[in-house]
Amino acid sequence: MSRFVAPSLLSADFLNLRHDLDMIAESQADLIHCDIMDGVFVPNISFGMPVLRAIRRCATKPLDVHLMIVQPERYVRDFREAGADWLSVHYEASIHLHRTLSQIRKEGMKAGIVLNPHSPVSLLENSLEEADFVLLMSVNPGFGGQSFIPSTFEKISRLKEMILQKNLKILIEVDGGVGLDNAKALYNAGADILVAGNAVFSSKNPKETIAQIKNI
Repeated sequence: MSRFVAPSLLSADFLNLRHDLDMIAESQADLIHCDIMDGVFVPNISFGMPVLRAIRRCATKPLDVHLMIVQPERYVRDFREAGADWLSVHYEASIHLHRTLSQIRKEGMKAGIVLNPHSPVSLLENSLEEADFVLLMSVNPGFGGQSFIPSTFEKISRLKEMILQKNLKILIEVDGGVGLDNAKALYNAGADILVAGNAVFSSKNPKETIAQIKNI
């Protein structure tokens, strides 16, 4: 079973972003999670391509870019050019999901599908083959620091069953309210990648916290 950790820059110090990126580079983190919000699909605005390009220039680990925007298909190439290595789009925002996932792969990125907490994994029955990973939101998207939604454990288990039944090699990523108190249970349920924001960046020793989440 894979155990990857992706610190979420949404919780980083944007006045000292280079410092936080250097910390991630020196840590056991596997990916850098970047939340792109448009204020339409979710009730918040984060950052866009200019900031992502700046992050790319000093990041030493793959950028895991999560698009929380309407019409994500319009910007696939733009985000690849800005530095995304992994690109995920919401099932709820993608009218032509297969086409968008294919577009992401053609641009040389890993393609991901994101599900909001209210969306059942059964919706992915006819889409899994097109994806490299699935991101399950364990909070309602839009803001950091929210409480973990417990029903996520059952969703992870159901999704893992679907993946195994189809004999696919798809990673399960979980984002929202992830920390040392639930990391082990999330891995045991079938998660491969844990996105950790506040748990990492509010820690007195972020590198140690990343290592603990990864090796718990």
